[in-house]
Amino acid sequence: MTEIIYQIDEQAEDFLSAYLNNASPTGFEESGQRLWLNYIKAYSDTYKVDNYGTVTAIVNPDAPYKVVIEAHADEISWFVSYINDNGFIYVIRNGGSDHMIAPSMRVNIHTDKGIVDGVFGWPAIHLRKEKEHTPKVSNITIDVGATTKDEVLEMGIHVGCVVTFKDGFFKLNNKYYGSRALDNRIGGFMIAEVARLLKSNQVNLPFGLYVVNAVQEEVGLRGAEMAVEWIQPNMAIITDVCHDTSTPMIEVKETGDTKCHKGPVITYAPAVHNKVRKLIIDAAESANIPFQRDASSRVTGTDTDAFAYGNGGVPSALISLPLRYMHTTVELVSKADVAETIKLIYATLLSIDPNKSLKYID
Repeated sequence: MTEIIYQIDEQAEDFLSAYLNNASPTGFEESGQRLWLNYIKAYSDTYKVDNYGTVTAIVNPDAPYKVVIEAHADEISWFVSYINDNGFIYVIRNGGSDHMIAPSMRVNIHTDKGIVDGVFGWPAIHLRKEKEHTPKVSNITIDVGATTKDEVLEMGIHVGCVVTFKDGFFKLNNKYYGSRALDNRIGGFMIAEVARLLKSNQVNLPFGLYVVNAVQEEVGLRGAEMAVEWIQPNMAIITDVCHDTSTPMIEVKETGDTKCHKGPVITYAPAVHNKVRKLIIDAAESANIPFQRDASSRVTGTDTDAFAYGNGGVPSALISLPLRYMHTTVELVSKADVAETIKLIYATLLSIDPNKSLKYID
C-alpha cells in the first residue's frame, strides 16, 4: 500500500472545536449529535438516528457485507440530586465523573430556561483540615449565587438537571489538542474524517460502511448494544482513548507503556478478534503508520465488548488514541496521533476483503 496522505486542515479543526465546546452529557447527547451529523452528511449516502440518539452515517447502504467504524459521543457529567435551604446544590455522578477535580471548577447547569452558571465551591485552606476536608461526592456543592432553595428553583434548576464543566477546546504547544470530553468525541471526529477522506479520494468500497457515533458508553456501552442489534455487522472497528502512561504517578508495569506521539494503540484482549487485529496491523505496516500495543485483561471497557459479544458474535477490534488526564477538563491528545489514527482506520478499510472468512475454524 502506498503512503496515505492526510493532514488535519482548518475545516476539520473548526468542526473539532465546535464539537468539543458543545456539551454532550450521557443521556443528553442531542445537540452534539446534530453537529456531528451535519458535518458527516456530505460524506455519506444516508443516515439513521435511533430512539436514544445514536447516529449512524452509512456509505453504500445496499451492500450485503457490513463494516462498522465506531466511537462514542457522550461525556461525563453530574446530576443535581439535592438543593438545601441555603441554595447550595448537591450532585451525583452521570458516568465516571471525578469528584477530586471538582472544587473551584466553573459549571453549566442545563435547564429548560437555558444555561445557569455555577461554581463548585470549596472551603478556604485557612478553614480546613486535610483529613476532614477531602473532596467526596457527598460534600462537593455548587453555588449559583442564590441564598434560598426557592431562588434556585426559580432559576429553573431542579433535581435531575445535568451539570457540565465549562472548559472547552484549546491547543498546547501546538502539539496537543486539549479539552474536556476528548474521551471520546475525538473518536467521533476521527471516524468522520475517515468518511471525509474516503469521499475526497473517491473510494468505492466493496461493502457497506456504517459510521456509528454511539450514545451512553460512559454508563455501560448502551448505545453500542443497541446499534449492533439493528446493523448486524460482519465486522466492527472501534476507536476510543487509552492512557498516556508516561505522565507522573502512573506505574507502567501495571498499566502498560503507551505514550502520546508514538501512534495509535492496537489492543490485545479476549473480545478483540485475532484476524481483525492482524488486518489492522498488516495495514499499519503496509502504509508505514506507527503504532503501539496494549493488553486488556478480561474486558476492554470500551464499545468493543458490546460489538464483539452482540448479535451472536461480531469480529471486532479496538484502535485507541493515547490520552493524558482522562476524565478531567484538560484531557490532551497528540495532534500527530489523531492524524495517524485516521490514516490507520482508512488503510484498514481499504484492505478489507468481504469474501475472506473471519472464522477461526472453517
